[in-house]
Order: sequence, then structure tokens, then C-alpha cells
Amino acid sequence: MPAHLEPATGSFDFTRREAMIPMRDGVKLHTVILVPKGASHAPMLLTRTPYDASAMTGHVASAHLGPNLYGYDNATDVIVEGGYIRITQDIRGKYGSEGDYVMNRPLHGPQNPTPVDESTDTYDTIDWLVKNVPESNSKVGVLGISYDGFLPLMAVIHPHPALKVAVPMNPMVDGWMGDDWFHNGAFREQNLPYIYEQEGTRDNDPKAKYWVSHFDDYDEFMSAGSAGEMGRRKGVEQLGFWRKILAHPAYDAFWSDQAMDKVLAADFREEGIKVPMMLVHSLWDQEDIYGAPAVYKAIQPLDKNSDKVFMVLGPWHHGQEIEDAASLGAIRFGSDTGTWFRQNVLRPFLDHYLKDDAPADDQVAKVTVFETGANRWQKLDAWPAAPAMKPLYLEAGFGLSFSESPANSAAFDEYVSDPAKPVPFRARPSQPVGYEPPFTWTQWLVDDQREDSGRTDVLTYTSDVLTAPVHILGQAVANLVASTSGTDSDWVVKLIDVYPDEVAGQPNLGGYQLPIAMDIFRGRYRESFSSPKPIEPGKPLVYRFLLPAANHVFLPGHRIMVQVQSSWFPLYDRNPQTYVENIFWAKPGDYKKATQRVYHSPGQASLIELPVVEKE
Repeated sequence: MPAHLEPATGSFDFTRREAMIPMRDGVKLHTVILVPKGASHAPMLLTRTPYDASAMTGHVASAHLGPNLYGYDNATDVIVEGGYIRITQDIRGKYGSEGDYVMNRPLHGPQNPTPVDESTDTYDTIDWLVKNVPESNSKVGVLGISYDGFLPLMAVIHPHPALKVAVPMNPMVDGWMGDDWFHNGAFREQNLPYIYEQEGTRDNDPKAKYWVSHFDDYDEFMSAGSAGEMGRRKGVEQLGFWRKILAHPAYDAFWSDQAMDKVLAADFREEGIKVPMMLVHSLWDQEDIYGAPAVYKAIQPLDKNSDKVFMVLGPWHHGQEIEDAASLGAIRFGSDTGTWFRQNVLRPFLDHYLKDDAPADDQVAKVTVFETGANRWQKLDAWPAAPAMKPLYLEAGFGLSFSESPANSAAFDEYVSDPAKPVPFRARPSQPVGYEPPFTWTQWLVDDQREDSGRTDVLTYTSDVLTAPVHILGQAVANLVASTSGTDSDWVVKLIDVYPDEVAGQPNLGGYQLPIAMDIFRGRYRESFSSPKPIEPGKPLVYRFLLPAANHVFLPGHRIMVQVQSSWFPLYDRNPQTYVENIFWAKPGDYKKATQRVYHSPGQASLIELPVVEKE
């Protein structure tokens, strides 16, 4: 056996280098640099990641750059065809890098007293790259998906002068408001395995995998009772981030100080936007559906010359924009929307800012958005295009109408919410989070909802068959007037497109109930996200919250549906429906049935505000 095996790579169409790049505090970060053969004055595309830089650039053993890159988190066709130098880096504390790992390490400040953060690490990395990659033109772009998308947001704060463009895709932005950890105060307990494996070891050691004792996640989480108890049983309390979550169930400074939409807006108000960025959002993002639109909303008004902030919204699951994207689950889009985006938007955008000859980016609109239902791309000047908000009323008799219910109609509908039998968020057995077959986690946001529409603990309201298209563009707003016999409650609202009873060419879509926008709201936060309060039993109260962004046409022959329920399990932890100080530690005796009422009488009308485009 040789003392050191030297692979014969002379025939490869790229060279691979690895470097330990020093940061300002002396910690060295493992970096992989792939240079196309013959490259000269080539721009660099950098992705910083907690998910193994070596694996990301070595999906297969091949002499060709493309096969090495094809997979997460690489827009392979853009990189290879564009002649880019591809660089990946393990962030501090993960895989080959030194230092300590902190989940979504906050910017230096109240939540991070140290002098280093992901912004400084990106700056130091770029500074090294422009001095040590002689084949480059000293221009760098940063991009990435999910956690890798959060990192480009950090990179544009106090950026290095060589950073010319950023593309945060499906970024983690606000873990409490609506991304990975909570949605409006309800905890996403199916992410417990991610927290355990991601923070438990430097290299996500398979010997330290999260274990289960049930095939069905529904049974798994029911067996523990509360999310806190589940974490205790699995030893998750050994991890600092989990202890932080347990200590901060409400939206206090721990969360708001590191919400990237707020952080970026504060920085840009003082220093201006220095790096052009394209925010990329998936309309059916099963993990980070809040982030990109929230960042756009926060920073677009600060783009004084209207030349720094761009956004794309596509009909994808989380990260599908770098894959084949002709369909999602049972829903077809009429073309490969992922390839269209990469070739017609992403590559021209990157080339414009990173290539020495600086080709024009005239074809890239400020906002590029796919219109689901009609299955076409649109180019807009801003998002949303300020449509009128039109009330869609929940009616007595379980109808939906753009007219309010008459005065003599029934005042409310009611159901019994039983924490012992929570509503499954998808058909059982509930699968864990998983990205390879047989798991279908990426598809749950387009699951057929008719199973729920037949349950007695779900209220279902349906419009008449549409005779004209209804186009919504923006974020719908749920306005529930509701009461509970308990002292706390969750409210789940789903906006759904109901297909005709038969669909030619796709019989499986006959009567399909396609979710367009869905979310949950924890009732204790009705008055304040930071100061929860018990709910007065039996009192009708208004619960108003935004649903995720949509650009959808409800076609003639379809119907609009709204479903209302009080659990969405085991994606979200159960509300005991008895007010306790910290739901993570709710006891078995705290979980009680409650009678839930949704009102639709004049003066107490429940409705969905739809961002309707009246004329096109």
C-alpha cells in the first residue's frame, strides 16, 4: 500500500484544490475550489454551507465538472456553461472547518458578543480568494439555498468590495415568524431530528442519528405528549440551540434581533444597499415560505435607484429551482420551470455582474413570478402589484361569497377540537422529513386536502362553481372571528383551489383540493407576539394573520374553498387548549377538548381578504 495515493487527474476538465482559509480570529475554514480547465479571468461563485463542502462538490466520482456538481446545492448548468470557478466552504464548526458551530450564528451584537459572524467570515474568505485564485477575475458572487441562502444575506452586510452579487434562494430569515422553527408561535416539532443531527456533531455523524420508536410520526410525537418532553426523551437538551428554543417560546429579542429582514433593513437604512441581490422564493416552500418575500418587503423601499433588489417567485418546493421543475406532486406546470428560470433569469443576472464583458441584463425584470393555474411567467416592476383586497366571506351553510351573509343567517359554525385526536397535516402514516424516495416531504404543501374536508373537526366553506377566473397576486389575509371554550387555541386557515369533478387527461385531479396558501396562528399571541395572554373562554375575538404569498388563477369551472381547523399534527406541536406558561412543558392533564366557533354574522363576519387582480 502506498504511503499516499495520488489520484491521476490529468484528463479531468477541472482542477480541484482545497484550502484552510484563515479568519481574522485565527480560525481556519475548509474551502473547496473547482477551476475549469483553461480558465482565465473567470468569475467565482461561492456557497458557504453547514452541509459538507466536499460532498457538495463531489456528488459522483467523475472526470467532468458537471457530474461532480449535479445535486444539492449547485445550479450545475449555470456554473458549467457559464465557465464559473465553483467554490464551497464549510462554515465554522462544521465538517472540515475549525471553530465552534452556532445555529444561524447572529450578526455581532446583542445576540453575539464575539467579533466574528457569518458576515466577517464571508469578507475574510473573499479577501483570501481574490489574492489566491489566479485564474479568477477577482469578482465573486454568493448564492445558496435554505441555510446556504441565509448566508448570502449575511454576506451583503459590510460586504467585501469584490462581492458583486448575491442570490439568496429560499433563505432562512425569521425562525419564529414563519420559517423553520415556528409559524406565528406554533412550534414545528418535526424539525427536532434536524436540530439534533445538525448541532449534535461536527460532521452529522451517522452514529449520532436521531432515533424513533414508531413508523408513523403521528404516533411518535403523540407518545411523548409535548415537544419539550420529546426533546427530553431524545437527549436534545444537550444542545445549546434547543435550550434556547425552550427558553424563548415567544417572539422576544432572541428572535427579533436575528430576524434577517429586520437586520438588513436596519443596516441598509444606515449604509445603503451595496450589493445587487436576487431573492428566490418557492410558492410551495415546505420549509422557509416566509423568508424571501419578507426580506423583499423590508428592503425594496430602501432601493433608492431601483437597481439593487430583485425577486423571483416560482412554482416550486424548497430548492426545486435548481432541479427539474415541470411538476410538483400531481400538479403540472406545462414546462420545466426550473430550467427556464436558470437559463433566462439566473444566468443572465449572474453574468451581468460577474463577467468582465458585462452582458446586459435587460431581460431580467425586477420581479419575475410564475402564475399558477394559468401556468405562465410574468415580469413585474414590484411585488405585489398593489391589487385591491377583496373580502371573501365565510357564509352560513358552509358557502363562500364575495357578499356578506344576510342578517337572519346562523351566527356561527362550531366543531370540537380534541388534542387526543389532532388533525393530521397529511394522510397517515405521517412521514418524517426526508428528501429521497420513498419520502415525499417536499410535496406536502400540494397534498390533496379532501381528506380533511370530510372531518367533523374541520370547517369547510366552498364557493359556487366559478364562471370567470379569479386571479390573486400577493398575500391573502385571514380574518377569523372565533371563540373557544378553552383558554388557548390554534387556528389553521387553508385557501384551496377545488378542481372540477373530472379533469381530462389527468383523472387523478378530478375534485382535487389544491392548497394555494395555508398557515397556522397560535391564539395566545392574538394581541402581542412577545407577550402571550390567555384567551377569554366563549368570547368572539378577531384573529388576523397573513397567509403565504401566492400568484394564482382560480379558473372557470373550479371552486374556491377555505378550511378552518385547530391542529396540524405532527408538523406543529399540539396546543393543549388550556393556557400554560410554556407549551413545551404542557402536562397530560393540560390537554383538553374545546368547542370552537367561527362566526359569520353581520358585525362578526369571518373572511379572507384576497389580493384580487380585477382587470388584466
